[in-house]
Order: sequence, then C-alpha cells, then structure tokens
Amino acid sequence: MSENGDGCAPEGAHYGPWVWTAYRAYNELLREKVKKRFDAQEGPWMDKVADLLVQIVNARWEGGRKKEKETDELFEKLEQLLSE
Repeated sequence: MSENGDGCAPEGAHYGPWVWTAYRAYNELLREKVKKRFDAQEGPWMDKVADLLVQIVNARWEGGRKKEKETDELFEKLEQLLSE
C-alpha cells in the first residue's frame, strides 16, 4: 500500500516528480556544458558559417540575375568552410 494509505499509488510515487525534475536538471546542465565546449572549440568556425548563411539568404532575397554570381561565390565559400 502507498504511504498515503489510499492504495492507488505505487510505493514511492509521491516523490516521482522530484526525481524526474532532478533528471531534467542533470540533462540541462550537461547540455549547457556541451554547448560551452562546442562554442570554445568550434565557435569561431561556426560564426563564419553563420555569417555566410546570413549573406546567402540576404543575397537570395535581394534576388535578380545580378545577385546570382554573388550567391554562387557565397555558396563556394560555404562549401570551403564546411570541408574544413
């Protein structure tokens, strides 16, 4: 029988949400630590990739054939960065 005496909840169910909260906190902390490691090791490279992606999107929005060559050059730069 459960601690609350109603016979409905399994043994220890009253602290189940707290255990779940602890697991979530653990995973969030681990996620933040991994993000920090990636930022430290890959951050500068990712900044370059992000900058190029923004330039590509902006060039495509501006559109037209005059931007086609510029867009192609940006895609070439992106391909080069992704192969590093």
